[in-house]
Parts: sequence; C-alpha cells; structure tokens
Amino acid sequence: MDVTQTTADGLKREFRVVVPAADLESRLTDRLGRLKDQVRLNGFRPGKVPVAHLRKLYGRAVMAETIEELVRETNAKIVSDNGFKLAMEPEIKMPEDKDELERVVSGAADLSYTIALEVVPPIELADFKTITLDRPVAEVSREEIDDTLKRLADQNKAFAARPEGAQAENGDRLVVNFTGTLDGVPFEGGSGEDVPLVLGSGSFIPGFEEQLVGAKADETRTVTVTFPADYMAENLAGKTAVFEVIVKAVEAPEEVTIDDEFAKRLGLESLEKLEAAITERLKGEHGEQSRYKVKRALLDKLDELHKFDPPPTLVEEEFKSVWETVTSDLKRQNRSFEDEGTSEEKAKEEYRTIADRRVRLGLVLAEIGEKNSITVTDEEVSRAIVERARMYPGQEQQVWEFYRKTPAAVASVRAPIFEEKVVDFLLELATVNDTPVSRDELFKAEDEGPAAAA
Repeated sequence: MDVTQTTADGLKREFRVVVPAADLESRLTDRLGRLKDQVRLNGFRPGKVPVAHLRKLYGRAVMAETIEELVRETNAKIVSDNGFKLAMEPEIKMPEDKDELERVVSGAADLSYTIALEVVPPIELADFKTITLDRPVAEVSREEIDDTLKRLADQNKAFAARPEGAQAENGDRLVVNFTGTLDGVPFEGGSGEDVPLVLGSGSFIPGFEEQLVGAKADETRTVTVTFPADYMAENLAGKTAVFEVIVKAVEAPEEVTIDDEFAKRLGLESLEKLEAAITERLKGEHGEQSRYKVKRALLDKLDELHKFDPPPTLVEEEFKSVWETVTSDLKRQNRSFEDEGTSEEKAKEEYRTIADRRVRLGLVLAEIGEKNSITVTDEEVSRAIVERARMYPGQEQQVWEFYRKTPAAVASVRAPIFEEKVVDFLLELATVNDTPVSRDELFKAEDEGPAAAA
C-alpha cells in the first residue's frame, strides 16, 4: 500500500492512497476463507463449501466489504501516524469512472482513492492561574422580599362581583366569551368561553383589553385589533381581526392582607416561613446570575488568550447555523437588517466573527478537558435527560425513548454538562474576587446584539 500526502494547505490535508490489486485479493481470499465456516449451502457439509464457489456467489459483495474495511483502517492509520485531531469526518473520493471501479471490484486493477482531512491546529493553553476575574454578588434585600410578596398577593388575590350596572376598570377581572374573525371568517384559536381576563394585565393582544374598559356585565362589544408582526402564528401575524366579546361578569379585586393566613393559603406554615422560602429562591436567582456574569468574563479571557485560526469548515457550519436563526427571526418579525440599524453585509461580517469565536472557544474548552481528564459520566447524562423528561408530564417515556434512539440529542445534553465542568475547573485555578453590587446592577443587561451572542 502506498500513501502519499498531496496537499497541505493551512489546516487542510489530502492523501492519495494506492492499494495493489494483490493486497485486495489477499484480503478477499482471507474473508472468503472465514466465510466458508459460517455459511450453510444446500449440497455442502458445514465448512466444506469450496472457496471458488463462495467467490462466484459472494465475491463482489465481499470485495465491497473488504474495500470498505480497508479504507476505514487506512484512514485511521493516517490520522494516528500523523497525530491529527480531526475537525470533520474525512472526505473520501473513490474512482468515479464506472469501468475503473468495476475493474477494482473484480480484482483486475489497483484501488486508488483520495482522502481529504481538515484538522484541528495545535492549541497552546495559557496559564490559567494568571487569570483574575471579578464576580458580581448581591445580597437579598428587604425590598426584594417585599416586592415578591406583593407580586404573590396580586397573583393570588380574590375577586368579587361589582354591583349591577358597574363599569369595568383597569385591574378588574372580566369573564368573557369571544369569537374572532378575519375578513368575516372565524379562525382557529380565535374563540373562547368563560375566559377570565384581568384588564391591564397585557395577557391578550395589544389593544384588546383597553377596548373593554367601561364594559358592563351582559354587554356585548366589538373589539378590533391588529396582531403583532412577530405573532407566533404566521397566518395571523400583522392581520387585523374583529372580535365579538360578550362580558358575562365584571369583578373587582379584593384587598389581600399579607400575613400568616396568606402564607397558609400558599401552603406554608407562616409568613416567616414564606419569607424564608422567598429569600432562598432569590438567593438562587442571584447565584445563577453571578455565575453567568463570571462565566462570560472567563470566556472573554479565554478568547483573549487563545488566538489561532480555527478549522474553516467548522466556522462556516457554525456561521450557517447562526445566520439561519437570525434571518428566520427577522422574517418572523417582518423586519429587515435596515430596521436593526445595519446592513446584511455588515451583519454577516459580525456573525462570522461570532462563529469564529464560538468554534475557537469550543476547541479550547475541549483541549482543556482532554488535558485535564475532565469527562462526563453516563450517569450525569442520564440525570440530565430525566430532568428534561420531567418537563413533559405524561410524556416522560417518549422523551426517554427519543434520547435513547438519537445519539445527536444525547450529545446535545452531554456538551453543556462538559462545558460547565471545565468552567468549574478553570474558576478553581483563577483568582476570583467577589464584588458586591446591587440587584439592578447584577441583572443589568450588557451588550446587546451580535456581540452578546458571542
């Protein structure tokens, strides 16, 4: 067998492989010899089928299997001998001429093919102990607890019927029946009966609730609204609909006293216990946000410390994925790049930069994990899949079966677990300084747009 490197262009490599017909014949004969002891043919005792007869019956199929096996072995040897880390699956180019391929399969000609590879460049990892990061942290304030209690009270307040003839005000709850039409034709999902609606809650289409202010019980009103351009149902986005609304009841909110009785209505023993539960939940929110901020700062540092040209095919695939999401979102919202204050050409440049960063950081994190034996166990993956399954009550078994049968889906579960473990490892090595901030500052949105997506 002769293996010759024909191309070395950046991270792309190409090899020409020539396998003499004699080598193929030898492998074919060996496979047929092993097959002799396995097949059962009428007229022959087990293990006594002549190899020549087997060649006549199965020669072409076995030769195809032989070539396939040899190509796999050769590809693996090329990768191993050269110490390559592959960015993509190898691209194999077999003879395209049918006559030539027929001569190879029949054993009359040498097999000659090319293998094109794209490799991961050597990555020199930085000294992570030199990294210094600020981690914003915020204490849970009394104001946050009180705000949460007020929201809970608003969400759990009772309503009582207003006096007969009273007009509905913002904050009141109406019970309504409604039927919607587009150009006089009812549409799917456009009707409902005995639907509770709190005026001013913003739970219906913009403009719907405002037109019901002042309504009375047993009154029928015609409400005309236009669906938002980015409405989830594309057949309704941007369309104007007319709703006939029957107001069956008008109810006013009752005052809620935040005390032990209120806490018991929510399933806790006392107001003190309720406040303790709220505090723990808020601490969890703060912790998650602090983690997000310090992780983002860490990734920025890794980006600064590891500059190299990533495999172009990986970058192109990542860009296509990102770009498809961006353009789909704009189409759904009926917006253009000009509406976003940019141009398609400039946006493409920005998102290619994002794709480059994502690929580089992915390779760096993978290298760190490999060099430091960071792995994800099957048990960790199973726990994560169970958690995902719990998000679909009644469909847990179907979700579990989906992941069992879909390796790519399992990989999508494993990847974020691996990333978080690598981040934990790096944060242990880096110097991390906790910086007290307010809740508003902790949750303040940072860069928006393409930069944030990176």
